Amino acid sequence: MAPIRMIDIAVNFTDGMFKGIYNGKQHHVSDIATVLSRAWNAGVDRIIVTGGSLEESKEALAIAETDGRLFCTVGVHPTRCKEFEESGDPEKHFQGLLALAKEGIQKGKVVAIGECGLDYDRLHFCPPEVQKKYFEKQFELAYATKLPMFLHMRAAAEDFCEIMERNINKFTGGVTHSFTGSAEDRDKLLSFHNMYIGVNGCSLKMAENLDVVRGIPVERMMIETDSPYCEIKSTHAGINFVKSLWPSKKKEKYDKECLVKGRNEPCLVRQVLEVVAGCKGITDIDLFSATLYQNTCRVFFPQDLDAAADALLAGRNESQ
Repeated sequence: MAPIRMIDIAVNFTDGMFKGIYNGKQHHVSDIATVLSRAWNAGVDRIIVTGGSLEESKEALAIAETDGRLFCTVGVHPTRCKEFEESGDPEKHFQGLLALAKEGIQKGKVVAIGECGLDYDRLHFCPPEVQKKYFEKQFELAYATKLPMFLHMRAAAEDFCEIMERNINKFTGGVTHSFTGSAEDRDKLLSFHNMYIGVNGCSLKMAENLDVVRGIPVERMMIETDSPYCEIKSTHAGINFVKSLWPSKKKEKYDKECLVKGRNEPCLVRQVLEVVAGCKGITDIDLFSATLYQNTCRVFFPQDLDAAADALLAGRNESQ
């Protein structure tokens, strides 16, 4: 059987924690190279670096250019949508995003528009009207570039799905990542034929979350860490399903052979795979990971679909 291969669809490598900075204070050297090495050794073979603002998307693209296995998104996170208006010229800001996305496509690096969507949990950053306006606007980026969408939905399912419905013909497909919604929210998303649901540690906190995840069909799911956030903690409902462990030390005692305690990183997408398999009662984890891999290729790496399908079939034949 082929070894497990995973794609982490959400890593915030632009976050200060990967530069060793926590709450404005430097605790250790920048260590993305070390973090990547651990990820590749764990069976991750591609990572999508998240862009959440125009500046961050530029940085995400620069990071993606450092390794053939890194890719990125270009877009504006709902909590940062004020940047369109604060730029003084929202249309120019939009054109800046479009130009960056086109540049990144040419480089073979930008694979989605996002992270965009609605977040009504954190309205202190950006009011709902501004969020809705610029969420809708970003479908134009997807339409102009023919890229899929990398989406964010928090406590906003009704407005989110309404905007999606209006723009369904403007994008090829997408994933609503870091999903923490209800069964009803899940089913609304699944009613869009081209929508996948991204699952990470935040999706697996409580027994109720696990119930919701059980109802996501395997062929409509992707996995992610959303690191450095959303790790699976020892208090989480699915912790007993975790099999892969790494030593960790506090940031004050930084050791490159260990994870930083409390900082999530892409190698831990393996734990997400294990918890989802465990809660769904899936025993063939190789086949499960191959299906998730193929889902991810279908949306973000369609040029590799044939190879992914061949590998999946080869794995099936070997196991029979």
